[in-house]
Amino acid sequence: MTGPRGERRTILLVEDSDTQALHMQLTLEAEGYQVHRVASAEDGLSAIMDELPDLVIADFHLPGMNGDELVRQIRLNVATRNLPVLMLTEARGSELERQGLESGADAYVPKSSGPELIVLRIKALLRQTSSVGDLRADRSRASASLRARLLLLRDEQARPLGLDQLIRIEGAELCIIEDGDVDLAFDMARSSSWTAVIIQMSDVDRVLDLCRRLETLRSDEAEGTDSEHDFLRIVVGDASAPTWRAFVVESFAAGADDAISQSIDTELLRLRIRSLVNRALVEADNRRMMREERERELAIERARADALAAEAKAAMAEALASANQELAAANRELKDTQAQLVHAAKMASLGELVAGIAHEINNPLAFILAHQGTVERLSREIEQGIGQVPPEQIASKAAKIAERLSAMREGLSRIQDLVRNLRSFSRLEGGAFEPINVPEALSVIRTLLGPKLGRRIQIEMDLKGPETLICSPALFNQAVMNIVSNAADALDEGGRITIRTSADDELYRFDIIDTGPGIDPALADRIFEPFFTTKSAGAGTGLGLSIAYRVVQAHQGEIEVISEEGQGAHFALKIPLKINHSH
Repeated sequence: MTGPRGERRTILLVEDSDTQALHMQLTLEAEGYQVHRVASAEDGLSAIMDELPDLVIADFHLPGMNGDELVRQIRLNVATRNLPVLMLTEARGSELERQGLESGADAYVPKSSGPELIVLRIKALLRQTSSVGDLRADRSRASASLRARLLLLRDEQARPLGLDQLIRIEGAELCIIEDGDVDLAFDMARSSSWTAVIIQMSDVDRVLDLCRRLETLRSDEAEGTDSEHDFLRIVVGDASAPTWRAFVVESFAAGADDAISQSIDTELLRLRIRSLVNRALVEADNRRMMREERERELAIERARADALAAEAKAAMAEALASANQELAAANRELKDTQAQLVHAAKMASLGELVAGIAHEINNPLAFILAHQGTVERLSREIEQGIGQVPPEQIASKAAKIAERLSAMREGLSRIQDLVRNLRSFSRLEGGAFEPINVPEALSVIRTLLGPKLGRRIQIEMDLKGPETLICSPALFNQAVMNIVSNAADALDEGGRITIRTSADDELYRFDIIDTGPGIDPALADRIFEPFFTTKSAGAGTGLGLSIAYRVVQAHQGEIEVISEEGQGAHFALKIPLKINHSH
């Protein structure tokens, strides 16, 4: 696409997406446009300063400075304020469109509108604007394009200054206050923006008073700002008067920027005023351009700072994610280790029981083997004596065989009960929650611990709670058995262990009380710590009470220790009757 002079129209595309930028560039080049693409608003501003394009297409969402801030920067610069800008975005919505248009964009088009509509909007914008050459010309004559605004205060003795010619040639705006109304002049100077205020009156005192009042406006403004009160103060007087020199000195002291004699040639007077006004325009334009440059630099610095902050935030997020992954891995490893230790502790507990259980099995087994020999001998005697000995002898031997078989059956039943109890205690699939018979479970535990308890330790049962409790059978058995076993270890000289059950509307309670030496208050807070034990080395793992504590927690319950040293230990296990299985 060519401009009025036949040159190809140039478009600056500010788009951070490589894929979308390539698609847009190919579409526009197919229409005959010359496209230069940058990925950020900061680079876009630099490209505009290097070579002014005919049109800017900017994505609203950009890294660092957004598209709306880019447009504001373009509108602030006198060299680029007429540059047409088309705003694009992925999203639809009136709020984004309002932001884009309020920032100074000429048009706002969603990317989803399609390339055809976007090209039509570009052509319409280029028809409404000047060519790139005209924009560059505006840039070179920036100061000359500003229009001067002059406020003239004069009285009836004032000589014409020829400002009407200045107005015709320079296009200045002139406002005249007749009759020397100083108050009106001050009010107008304060309430509007002027390039220069020219004071031409014969009353020297009133001239100097107005100069001082105008100077207060300038001193009230912040230093270094391009304020609307930073206008020229020009006084015009009669140089032929004897007091002229003193008047000039006092005028400068009162804040005047120049003092001009009205008696000089009219054309020379006009040129003097014109020179002063042009200088004021150039200075004002220079201050504005410097301010805009500072603002642009600050905007770029802010964008860079935002980019650095975003990079730092991304780096922190990455480091945090990495740390979280490491913590998760460490946590998994810790849980695996804990599971292994718990399993090892259970195996150690079972190993402790095996010796006693083996003894319990060995006694009836030896009894069975002894009776087996007797039965076999009597059976042979009966077999050999049939028809040779009186029937009374055979009947006597048969009765003895029946008696021995009954004793063997009783021994086998004891072995069968022990095996059944052991299987009930140690089943690994018992992690699921299901109803158990509490008295039966406690009886199993009592039987399994029988060899350890012996005759020196008595077990008393006071079971007032419901027979059925919903829990994890294997975990329940393990927890209660660990506490009872710990109590047995504390009763070196023998004693009593009482197991009580009770319940209310919410909790099922187990109280396990022993008559041992109790728990040292200094150690009470540590008894549930893994590996903590007061037993001698090799006598315990230090995991029994820790496992019991975790089991009760897994049932959403709590475990309480009530003990005084020398008064025995009392463990209270409280388990909810209704457990929330989603936890």
